[in-house]
Amino acid sequence: MLAAAAVCPHPPLLVPQIAAGAAGETEELRQACLSAVGHLYDASADQLVVVGNGPIPGTAAPGATGSLSGFGVPVEVALSPRGGPGPATLPLSVTIGAWLLREAGYGGEIRARVVRDQATTAECMELGARTSAFPGRTALLIMGDGSACREERSPGYVDPRAIPFDDEVARALAKGDPAGLAALDPALAIELRAAGRPPWQVLAGAAAGQEWRADLLYSGAPYGVGYFVATWLPA
Repeated sequence: MLAAAAVCPHPPLLVPQIAAGAAGETEELRQACLSAVGHLYDASADQLVVVGNGPIPGTAAPGATGSLSGFGVPVEVALSPRGGPGPATLPLSVTIGAWLLREAGYGGEIRARVVRDQATTAECMELGARTSAFPGRTALLIMGDGSACREERSPGYVDPRAIPFDDEVARALAKGDPAGLAALDPALAIELRAAGRPPWQVLAGAAAGQEWRADLLYSGAPYGVGYFVATWLPA
């Protein structure tokens, strides 16, 4: 069963070593993420799963690692507290998720699921349903950014559909509404460069059929990309 879920974005600037002089600008977002992740510990879950987007879908190997060296800092994180051999293979979304968990003091094993941006709603929800059907208590850390077409400084072109899309995401997360997340249009999300759509719909599949006490801890776009932080706990 799904015992708890936290939703966070995955900009590399969450990591202070990468943010450097801009670390103060991301402090509110960083603290909201760490607070959300902390709620997962209180769920006394039997497994903690990070869900993020990436080019190669599937279950990450238990010993997999992720690296932020491509952003100029020698930061590596591992799903296993004992570390993992071999090259870093985790996508950025899962790497930042694992970093948040370790930064918040979590020392246990982390599982990871990766979904493609092109995954259908049905595929995402089926993955969520299978994940929550694990025989025990499951906590999910859902990693995903909102639209990247909100304004002129956004990574993508300005699109008038971006802010309404993000507003609907924020509404669904704030209300603990799996159906609202399931209703997001995959094609529109790709056009708006909203990387969070597949992981959010994994959450929709995992959370369906339950009532949730939701808390939207952060909703903003400090760099022209929609970022959301939320917690879902059983009502």
